[in-house]
Amino acid sequence: MHNWMMATALLQVAAALPALAQTNFDKIEITSETLAPGLHVLFGAGGNIGVSTGTDATSLIDDQYAPLTAKIVAATAKLSPHPIKFVINTHWHGDHTGGNENLGRAGAVIVAHDNVRTRMASDQFSAAMNRTITASPAAALPVVTFDSTTTVHLNREDIRAVHIPPAHTDGDSLIVFTRANVIHMGDTYFASGYPYVDLSSGGAARGVVAAADRALALGNGATRYIPGHGKVSDRTALIAYRAMVADTIAAVEAAMTGGKSVEQVIAAKPTAAWDAQWGNGFIKPNAWVRTIYASLSAKPR
Repeated sequence: MHNWMMATALLQVAAALPALAQTNFDKIEITSETLAPGLHVLFGAGGNIGVSTGTDATSLIDDQYAPLTAKIVAATAKLSPHPIKFVINTHWHGDHTGGNENLGRAGAVIVAHDNVRTRMASDQFSAAMNRTITASPAAALPVVTFDSTTTVHLNREDIRAVHIPPAHTDGDSLIVFTRANVIHMGDTYFASGYPYVDLSSGGAARGVVAAADRALALGNGATRYIPGHGKVSDRTALIAYRAMVADTIAAVEAAMTGGKSVEQVIAAKPTAAWDAQWGNGFIKPNAWVRTIYASLSAKPR
């Protein structure tokens, strides 16, 4: 794939992404929802946080931004008096790992896929934000990593992290709460809009479809799905999301025939049938088309 093609696609995504600098963390409130006994989700700014509570300890799935750590700890204290001992990261982005350093220094064990530690441990250039993200301090890095799956046995729950092929990034994991029948999908699932595929971090548009397929296969008709962003969903909602992603990719691919440029494909409005329902999130229709075009044009690794 030409460098200009990726840059053009991701710079348009950048214009749609929420600006961290504009976030007033003092005004952010952390709210919670209980999904099953001992299993909760926290909402604030950044990625949704899964929370396992019980007599052993409190375990988090992701931890949003560093300035929110005190509020997140206070919110978990309302759910359980036991301290946070484990944090599992679904991927490396700062709105999901920003609290790692604070919680790591407080004694939490941070767990993630190998690629999460690799990316966090070195400077990363984000075309979507058009800037270099400096390496995280040592205290923020996962201290336990895995290449395929790992399981944390805590609070009479088996918390299974399952790495999937590149989708949102190349370090995505689905987190399965086997007894509670809940799956945290991280940013492989945006419940209320088009996906954000981070091509700079090894993401792939078709991988989002594969991630949904894996999550559906790991669940059943009663499974609840925690998206990276948006409301907790059921199987029907995830199936609808999966269909939208697959269908919009197919529509863009069809529009690309004959060597059409990305601007020609955008002008054809291949996602028009889905835009009213899915195009009002922070990834707008043109940005999603550009991302698909760039992803499908990339040379296989």
